[in-house]
Amino acid sequence: MAKKFSVLPVVFPSSAGNPNVPHERRPPPFQRPGPSKPGPANTSIPFISLDIGSVAASSSTSGAALSASGSFEDEPPLLEELGINTHQIWHKTLSILNPLRVNPSLHEDADLSGPFLFLMAFGLFQLLAGKFHYGIILGWAAVAALFLCVVFNMLAGRNGNLDLYRCSSLVGYCMLPMVMFSAVSLFVPRGGLAIFAMAAVFVLWSTRVCTGLLVESVACGDEHRGLVAYACCLVYMLFSLLIIF
Repeated sequence: MAKKFSVLPVVFPSSAGNPNVPHERRPPPFQRPGPSKPGPANTSIPFISLDIGSVAASSSTSGAALSASGSFEDEPPLLEELGINTHQIWHKTLSILNPLRVNPSLHEDADLSGPFLFLMAFGLFQLLAGKFHYGIILGWAAVAALFLCVVFNMLAGRNGNLDLYRCSSLVGYCMLPMVMFSAVSLFVPRGGLAIFAMAAVFVLWSTRVCTGLLVESVACGDEHRGLVAYACCLVYMLFSLLIIF
């Protein structure tokens, strides 16, 4: 006969009744891990709420403040912000069109916007003639400006104060007759005497204007006018040969 063993009852505490009352032995239910003791919620992480009405009100307030402080009509034009003065370029262009009356006061403020526009127009007319010379034109213009700057400062001696930036501006603006010659040459037959005669006229035009502007830029440049004119004639003759051939 099997011997019976006495098993002590397992007692589980109960919050609803008396903890000393024995209960049946049951496996404890599964519970998620949590704090052992109930307490107040953790308030270390703030709660951020988004109020759409307040955002719209703040944006409308800021827009009203911006419109009150200034409008787009009071803003300067984009070209002026980039340093491109169209009125100045226009007046300088008109001064080049009159080779008999050179106005050097208009070219005291040097810029490269107008010369770059003329060089691009020169390349465009050459492209219409079937010649892609953009790189050659820009390279020759840079070398010509450097050449005239060195020659003029050497002739002027200690009083030579012509910088490369201003010389590039003057050489570029005096390219306007060459641009006109490039446009007219599209309607003139090649290899005739007419195009050579036109080339001589436009070269003399550019030489006259460029020489006057370079000589008037310094006080001591008048005594070397012939040598400066010879250097300018060589520069613009190269551009005319680029158009003819």
